[in-house]
Amino acid sequence: MNENSEEKCSIESGNYYFHYLIQNGVCYMTICERSYPRQFAFSYLEELAKEFSMSYGNEVEKRNLRPYAFVKFDTFMQKTKKVYQNTRTQHNLDRLNTELNEVANIMTKNLENVLWRGEGLEKMSSLSDQLRYESQKYKKSARDLNLQLLLRKYGPLVFIFVIFILVLYWRFWWY
Repeated sequence: MNENSEEKCSIESGNYYFHYLIQNGVCYMTICERSYPRQFAFSYLEELAKEFSMSYGNEVEKRNLRPYAFVKFDTFMQKTKKVYQNTRTQHNLDRLNTELNEVANIMTKNLENVLWRGEGLEKMSSLSDQLRYESQKYKKSARDLNLQLLLRKYGPLVFIFVIFILVLYWRFWWY
């Protein structure tokens, strides 16, 4: 993993998924069974990332870190893991419902914006129709102009060639 890696990703490996989240230069990773909801896994990782950045945000970039410098964070990880282990816990269901409600609210706002913009959309539709008509007109005039240039460039040569063929025809077939 590097700076160009996906911020959130799930990798399938047999009956397990590796979920990871990269925030502020720290990679948070968890391994879950295939049946565990992806949304809960990332919610767990986001909660870990939030707490870790609040507790140790400035210490991550230090060069002289000792091994196990963040071992105290393990207690928070274990407590949070217990909350997320049972996918049917009320906390997880509430969190999922909250996220679904947020998505529903965002979609409602977007639909309201689209309805308010209906008048603007009709105007854009008429402008696009006019643009289509103008582009067809431009295409036709460009084709005609190309034909005229072709005739100007090769017309005299074709005319001379036709005269030459007629002279040859007249010369060899009539005499």
